Amino acid sequence: MTKKLLVYLVTASILILVFFMIKDTLNQPGVGDMNAGFKEIVKYRNANNTGPVQRIYVVTIKDTIWKELEDYGNLMPHSKYGNTKVYYFIENGRVPKTLHPGDVNFDPSFNKSCVALFEKSAMSQVAFNKYPFKNDQ
Repeated sequence: MTKKLLVYLVTASILILVFFMIKDTLNQPGVGDMNAGFKEIVKYRNANNTGPVQRIYVVTIKDTIWKELEDYGNLMPHSKYGNTKVYYFIENGRVPKTLHPGDVNFDPSFNKSCVALFEKSAMSQVAFNKYPFKNDQ
């Protein structure tokens, strides 16, 4: 009797543990849970699969909830030794429609409209800058 009870308890414990693991996996927060109203306008990814991969995104937002902007940037894809940049612009403002690789990723006339820049560089070093082009004006 005790051996049967022990088997039932171990089985029930494992099933409960598996249930909570699946529940936590399926309930991860994502972009849809954020309040800043993210909308990806344009993206660029170089075709280099053997070296550093450069990803650039232009995203519009409804509100500057800084913590959510940084969280959104952390959710974006990143490759080891690569570089990921996310430029944030206010919705209904001036937003670039084309992107270019390199240090300057869009026409500098849009710099004034950029409210934040999230950058994850090689080895996953993160930089989040509010109003990154403020000194350029």
